[in-house]
Amino acid sequence: MTELVTHALDTTGATVRYDVRGGLPDSGADGPALFLIGSPMDASGFLTLASHFTDRTVVTYDPRGTGRSIRTDGAAESMPEEHADDLRRVIEALGSGPVDVFASSGGAVNALD
Repeated sequence: MTELVTHALDTTGATVRYDVRGGLPDSGADGPALFLIGSPMDASGFLTLASHFTDRTVVTYDPRGTGRSIRTDGAAESMPEEHADDLRRVIEALGSGPVDVFASSGGAVNALD
C-alpha cells in the first residue's frame, strides 16, 4: 500500500488540507509529482484514480471551503484566483519543483489560472 500523509497549510483566508501519496520525488528521479485537482470536488473524488499511480508521487487536495479545507475569512464564495494561489502555495510547500496536473471541472479553471 502507498504511504499517505495529510498536511495542513495556512493560506490567505483558509486552511487547506492536502494529501501526498508515495512520498516526495527526490531530485526528479521519480519524475514530477502528479497533482489531481477538482473543484468543488474534494480529494475523496480522486481516491480510485490516485491508486493507479503507484510509481510516482500523487498529490490531492480539498479546495478552500470544501471537504477538510476551511475558510478562515468568513467569505461564502471562492474565486479562481484564490484557488490558484492556494494551489501555488501547496506546490511550493512540496518543495519538489514543477508538478504534472490532471484537473477536472472547476479544478481545470483553477489550474489554468
